[in-house]
Amino acid sequence: MIRPIMKDSLFLAKKSVDATKEDLPVAIDLMQTLAAHADECVGMAANMIGVSKRIIIFHDEADGMNKVMFNPVIVQKSGEYETEEGCLSLPGVRSTKRYKMITVEYQDMSFVKHKDIFTGFTAQIIQHEIDMTNGILI
Repeated sequence: MIRPIMKDSLFLAKKSVDATKEDLPVAIDLMQTLAAHADECVGMAANMIGVSKRIIIFHDEADGMNKVMFNPVIVQKSGEYETEEGCLSLPGVRSTKRYKMITVEYQDMSFVKHKDIFTGFTAQIIQHEIDMTNGILI
């Protein structure tokens, strides 16, 4: 189901709780909602559709696919830089610090654990969405 985009910054500023297998329908909704906003958005966190769970989806430039992560955590980062980002949930563009390379531990749609390295713009998207799950608004 394509869900409306949450704009309430008080809700978005709350830290999300861990996702479970019961939250798989939320991931499906995220996929459909991101697809509906593909012309203006490359990633989403579940709180952006009103669900305070640690689930993100992002467009992976390496293979051109959208990927879902449950309970993602950045465990390593390097190459700090300054950039500007926008967000569907918030008006305008803001400055923020990001990292060129990140290592993320997460679970996939089958709740299998992974640890992968991401670089470039894909890494930037993931950092933005993980920040969203932590209640960090840029």
